[in-house]
Amino acid sequence: MRELFTIDKKNYKKDGSVFIRPSVRGIIMKDGKIAMMHSLKYDYYKLPGGGIEPGESYEDTLIREVREESGLIVIKESIKEFGYVRRIEKGRFEDIFIQDNYYFLCDVEEQVVSQSLDDYEEEEQFTLEFVSPLHAIEINENADHKEKGDIQTFMGMVERENKVLEIVRKEYA
Repeated sequence: MRELFTIDKKNYKKDGSVFIRPSVRGIIMKDGKIAMMHSLKYDYYKLPGGGIEPGESYEDTLIREVREESGLIVIKESIKEFGYVRRIEKGRFEDIFIQDNYYFLCDVEEQVVSQSLDDYEEEEQFTLEFVSPLHAIEINENADHKEKGDIQTFMGMVERENKVLEIVRKEYA
């Protein structure tokens, strides 16, 4: 899979403890718009997806996470690699946090089922919206995110999503 880019904050102790958290994200396009999870509480957008469980394939994680977060049902045969992003920064509990985010293009069924949100996703009021990539980027850059906790990690996620959305815009405009 192609590397899209790396975000290395260089704010960690180089020889310290390491926590690696791989995840997958779905890029689902429909009529020039992209499926995004909108946090109504903090007013930001992110692509649907989440962490890979032990023994789970990328494809199975993508199908599970997209369905849980958004209610969209990924068509397994449509899944295509898009690229990955590596993010390295000081962790919350460990010295170094590494997150490899694997992005996949995919199609979904017409039917939308109910979400099955984690506690934090429910608290943030994640809502599925199809928006233009530019709209998501502008909100992520300009909205008042209302005192989002752990702002360093949050801003790293926003930077990652916005850079991926820019690549999507260039390649699929």
